[in-house]
Amino acid sequence: MKIAVLPGDGIGPEIVRQATKVLERLRADGLPVEVETASIGGAGYDADGDPLPAKTLDVARAADAIVLGAVGGPRYDTLPRAMRPEQGLLRIRKELGLFTNLRPAMVYEELASASSLKPELVSGLDIMILRELTGDIYFGQPRGRRTNDAGEREGFDTMRYSESEIARIARVGFEIARKRSRRLCSVDKANVLDTSILWREVVTEVGRDFPDVELSHMYVDNAAMQLVRAPKQFDVILTGNMFGDILSDEASMLTGSIGMLPSASLDAQGKGLYEPIHGSAPDIAGRDVANPLATILSLGMMMRYTFDNEEAAARIERAVARVLQDGRRTGDIAGPGATPIGTEAMGDAVVAALADAAHR
Repeated sequence: MKIAVLPGDGIGPEIVRQATKVLERLRADGLPVEVETASIGGAGYDADGDPLPAKTLDVARAADAIVLGAVGGPRYDTLPRAMRPEQGLLRIRKELGLFTNLRPAMVYEELASASSLKPELVSGLDIMILRELTGDIYFGQPRGRRTNDAGEREGFDTMRYSESEIARIARVGFEIARKRSRRLCSVDKANVLDTSILWREVVTEVGRDFPDVELSHMYVDNAAMQLVRAPKQFDVILTGNMFGDILSDEASMLTGSIGMLPSASLDAQGKGLYEPIHGSAPDIAGRDVANPLATILSLGMMMRYTFDNEEAAARIERAVARVLQDGRRTGDIAGPGATPIGTEAMGDAVVAALADAAHR
């Protein structure tokens, strides 16, 4: 199992360090794990003058899977757009053909009260959001800035999808829905956007190959409302890059904390980049308070989707559940009166739970 580790910026190195401890524990238990570390984002720019250094891309291409922490920070905001840390993340997704983004939103029973919604609305929640990752307005051309005829500054971006881009992500969505509750909701803005009209047409066409999956369509503004009104109506949500970016962050708050949500970005062969959905949080970097569980749970997704090792995936997920059952909480998920533990202590607790389970 060749794994590239890209810690990144802000809290990235701290949370990735906890994931590395988990990998070391799994290696001690017999998994053939090999790890190579490289820089990305602001760290890549600091080291090599590029948010995605050529040697980092080489490491990522040679690996079976990639673990990434987070990128970005205010100290890089004045850089030219092409050199900003976030461009390193966008570029590695594009270079590796990682077009499918899986973002689960699951509520652990112990954390139902930590959600911003009433516990009865989120208890037992288990949603999978599929976000197309290499198209849409983030990559569409033309884009840029200019001065218009009135002498005002303008910014412009192009929302663009091809039929083949939509069809391939739709097929992944239907396949995943087939393995869950066989319900897929495609989210678009077909009442306004030509891009979304095509999206809906193509998803409907692909759906005819999956008659056992119930397909529904929803406008993105209604989907955003329904996620906070009755989130358990959803099973699999399929949507484009920008809408998926927004909806998956909204869904994170249903679970109690953005620090609990892992993600996977996959190519057509199952090679993946695994990362928490949260950002680099530079305001808390170096303070040993960040929640590493999303990063650790991303390893579970890695074992399941890239290495097809359900046993290892389940071990990681059970260890996280055990830690939560034991009352261990970082500050973001600690309730009133609870005493939170730090990033390192939470990582150690998960490793201890893994070791304990291995020796039973």
